[in-house]
Amino acid sequence: MLKGIPGILSPELLKVLMEMGHGDEIVLADGNFPAASIANRLVRCDGHNIPELLDAILKFFPLDPYVDSPVALMQVVPGDPVETPIWDVYKDIVNRYEPENNKFEHIERFAFYERAKKAYAVVATGEKALYANIILKKGVVVEK
Repeated sequence: MLKGIPGILSPELLKVLMEMGHGDEIVLADGNFPAASIANRLVRCDGHNIPELLDAILKFFPLDPYVDSPVALMQVVPGDPVETPIWDVYKDIVNRYEPENNKFEHIERFAFYERAKKAYAVVATGEKALYANIILKKGVVVEK
């Protein structure tokens, strides 16, 4: 245990976040995502939901200011009547930590899978919301 580190961040996940460099991406995957078959590095966070993980990660994880959209979501498949209220939750969390560098892009389902295959790591969660997958592109830490 360490002071100030949210308990939801496992030692393995903290290690991955520290190893990542500028431009590397991490996927926070919902419970339906094929994380084990796609991931180069798989981090298990079963039983946890993505909003809580996202909030804990963004306390330490800078988003890339040199790209148009440092956050990506899997877009809803055309014709699927699913609602995505979790996206508003994500936007609130991202805006809290990145008030300027906070744009989201929406990626077609199979293009999202291909991008996830190239990610530094995929975090498998127990998130039950549909279309809850999110990709974060790491920025740089600037000392002030």
